[in-house]
Amino acid sequence: MGRILMVCGVAAAIACSTAPASARSGDVAAGLIGGLAVGTILGAAIAQPPPPPVVYEPAPVYVAPPPPAPRCYWTRGEPVWDGYRWRHPRIQVCD
Repeated sequence: MGRILMVCGVAAAIACSTAPASARSGDVAAGLIGGLAVGTILGAAIAQPPPPPVVYEPAPVYVAPPPPAPRCYWTRGEPVWDGYRWRHPRIQVCD
């Protein structure tokens, strides 16, 4: 599509430049506007942005899941004599 547009623009520029010109102000203005239009079309056709660079993503990393957290609970410990009475302290037990 870009090459066809460029060829048409060059053909139009050649056709406009070889046409006989007169000194009337309307013809000069038409020539200027036509030249600017052709230049804009040619510039847009030629100045295409470069293709985006090829970016390779790193390979996926497979990581083992973390070990499960230890399951803990509170329970009553062995009885302890504190000099006044028997007490059953609370202790934490983790699996």
